[in-house]
Amino acid sequence: MSISRRKFIGAGAAAAAALTFDKTADAATPRISVVERATAAEPAFRPVVVASANGIRGVARAYDMITRQNADTLDAIIAGVNIQELDPEDQSVGLGGLPNEEGVVQLDASCMHGPTKRAGSVAVLEDIATASLVAKAVMDHTDHVMLAGAGAKKFALEMGFKEQNLLTEKSRQDWLRWKACLNPNDNWLDSRSDSVAPPPGTASLPFDDPLHVKFTTGTINMNAVNAAGEMSSVTTTSGRSWKLPGRVGDSPIIGAGQYCDNSVGSAGSTGRGEANIKVCGAFLIVEFMRQGMSPDQACMKTIDRVIAMTERRLLDPNGRPLFDLEFFALARDGRFGSACAYEGVQFSVADASGARLVPMKFKFARSERPQMPEIRCRRA
Repeated sequence: MSISRRKFIGAGAAAAAALTFDKTADAATPRISVVERATAAEPAFRPVVVASANGIRGVARAYDMITRQNADTLDAIIAGVNIQELDPEDQSVGLGGLPNEEGVVQLDASCMHGPTKRAGSVAVLEDIATASLVAKAVMDHTDHVMLAGAGAKKFALEMGFKEQNLLTEKSRQDWLRWKACLNPNDNWLDSRSDSVAPPPGTASLPFDDPLHVKFTTGTINMNAVNAAGEMSSVTTTSGRSWKLPGRVGDSPIIGAGQYCDNSVGSAGSTGRGEANIKVCGAFLIVEFMRQGMSPDQACMKTIDRVIAMTERRLLDPNGRPLFDLEFFALARDGRFGSACAYEGVQFSVADASGARLVPMKFKFARSERPQMPEIRCRRA
């Protein structure tokens, strides 16, 4: 009986998808040990994993997989970001991510595998929580780098990924609050009278006091190197909350949301994707490291480039950005660094000293941060 290549691949992926992501690395292609890979001419490197602050659990998992299970670096960091993608309490990625303006959660993700020089990406993906794994499937099973929209979802379903509603009740309530603040003349109530009971089985929305509406550009980026000097990077996100349907940020764009060159290092970002796309931030950081800059220096130089490329409407009178953007970098020799616009941000690191949060280098002190625009619900 004949079987098409697509059905063969899909059947294999469906079987793999039945496993939990903790077992993903165990099911990967067998690899020789780190000791066997290292040679006398190229001594062992220092295993390190770095990520945005919300990746603190993920870097611990990835580091353990790399050092104790001999997992491939990309398998390990994707398992790390899966923690956030499947956590409904993290409203910046995957399940429970804040939706677009129509109440639909749309995900972006990309990854790069340093040893094989391959990459994969998905954009505007709906109903599949682990966008990072779909991006890796694009890399592993197609001759393409990026799939988007309906095509990305169709591919994911053919590969055996589980379809589910990503809009949790918590995120749906936040979306309703945002809608209520849009226009004083619309048909959405900004407050509910104390004399009117909410519908049976529904929670009362706390509109009686001014309410700060959530707004996020949150993302998770993770980068790793093992003792053989093999590197990988991944970035995954639900993007800007309340975005226009179809909006694509920097996360799925190779060279912007993340980039990996196995001979130099890797880098990635979180924050305002539109600002990062214009400077190809992750690629630029790796190129600065290639020129001899430290990871910290390369990240800060890229922050300077972002500000120089920012339009006037997004700068305060002193030329400081009305947004933040965070960069993370890892050199092949294990050095790591970061930079952001404003003081007060941390990032995650896991190495021989354990998993921990480290303060990021910053360009402007907290006291210099301009008053950011905010959305507040009005009193009735």
